[in-house]
Amino acid sequence: MGEISITKLLVVAALIVLVFGTKKLRTLGGDLGTAIKGFKKAMNDDDTTAKKSAAEDIPAERITHKE
Repeated sequence: MGEISITKLLVVAALIVLVFGTKKLRTLGGDLGTAIKGFKKAMNDDDTTAKKSAAEDIPAERITHKE
């Protein structure tokens, strides 16, 4: 009972297709792909912005005590 075989996976996949239909699954897959692309783009934009702001920071002038 604890073993998951290929035939069990195929039966579950067939039931999912019968319940939801191929059109619904296609749009769900497209939406999921768009969400992943948007997430990756946001992560890359965040890294780029962080690197840009770090490069633009001007180091403070060193103050020395003169005697």
